[in-house]
Amino acid sequence: MIDFLKELWGFMKVRKKFWMFPIILFLGLVGALVAYTQGSSILPFIYSLF
Repeated sequence: MIDFLKELWGFMKVRKKFWMFPIILFLGLVGALVAYTQGSSILPFIYSLF
């Protein structure tokens, strides 16, 4: 996973694609939120956000 992140950062740095960073960060946070709330009692509150 670390190698993938290094390679992704290198790609963004060389190609000047820094605008991709907030998109990737947001998608990662949403994915982590979904994985964290899997089967918990917080899930109904997450649905109300979207």
